[in-house]
Amino acid sequence: MIRLLSLICTLLLPFIGVSQILENYKANWVDQSDVAFWERMEQRDVIVDLHSFPESHFQFEVPKGSTIFIDGKLWRLFPSDTAFTISSRQISDEFGSDSVKISVIGPRSSFGSYPLTLSKVAQVGFSKGVELAKVDQVIKTRFLPQPVKDFYFTSLFITLFLFAIYKIAYPYLLGVLLQPLAVINAEDFSESGSLQKVFSFDILFYLFIVSTMMAQCLVTGMIIFKKEWIEGLIGWDYPSIMLLWVTSSFTILILTILKFIGIRVISYLFDMGKSDFAHFFYLLRLIVFGFTVVILMSLFFVINDFSSLQIVFEILIQTFFWFYIIGVTALFMIMMNRLSFKKYHLFTYLCIAEIVPFLILSKWIMVLVQ
Repeated sequence: MIRLLSLICTLLLPFIGVSQILENYKANWVDQSDVAFWERMEQRDVIVDLHSFPESHFQFEVPKGSTIFIDGKLWRLFPSDTAFTISSRQISDEFGSDSVKISVIGPRSSFGSYPLTLSKVAQVGFSKGVELAKVDQVIKTRFLPQPVKDFYFTSLFITLFLFAIYKIAYPYLLGVLLQPLAVINAEDFSESGSLQKVFSFDILFYLFIVSTMMAQCLVTGMIIFKKEWIEGLIGWDYPSIMLLWVTSSFTILILTILKFIGIRVISYLFDMGKSDFAHFFYLLRLIVFGFTVVILMSLFFVINDFSSLQIVFEILIQTFFWFYIIGVTALFMIMMNRLSFKKYHLFTYLCIAEIVPFLILSKWIMVLVQ
């Protein structure tokens, strides 16, 4: 009689939602979360064996807003509190391994309100309200891996550190350089504008600092829009991303110097006198102010919600585009009031020196983003 009742209970287990637990991983989770006060995300890792009990299933209970990575690969996203099961054989076939590392990342508040559980069960049992998260829910979502976060904070710290050194070494010059109209208003500064002046160490140092800011935005954009490029070119680790940032900084520095040489040549062809120096540094200030806003706004979303950064970053770049166009228009008005040239002469000069190259670069960036 007892054996008969046991057999009946075993047969009814899948229908009444009860599973025989073979292994509970509650005590095996390893907390990998940062301890920084601004950190709002938690990461918990566990290594599971797929070889033992090959016909078993894994039963998950995952808090809302969580993302599951298996062996470092994005697997599933859960917009709501979710319970589901999946067979051990299915995971083994998908990842080709007898053991995998499961990482669950999500908001700290969600982990506190809904427990994260994982267990290996012999039978599958569900309640009717169970929702299984689909893989296609994560296609448009990008998670911020730790190397990217380390890169962003490290590059920002280095840029601020370089600014601090520059302020100590050249306090007056930095004050002048960070004033939008200082180049136009300071007669002695604009009159001393020559190619040799740009090649002095103090100016080159400043240009390199600005290049690090631009390179940080460039690498961030590549991470957001062209992640596969970085993975295929240099790899997805902290030293590689930092090397890309440093290389981009020096590349942008060289291009910036070539940009000034181009402005100087065009200025000579249009007989603009020594206005090339004022022209170059006026727009350079706009670039500094614009990218400062982009970096600070991006920093907020890196800390709080990286998945929304793609939309925000695209809006910021579009805003910077119009900000720069307005700056060129303002430069046209300033030069028209200060220089004794015809309007069409100044307009043609700015179109060739600024507007056309900027529009070509903007079109190239739009193509890459798409």
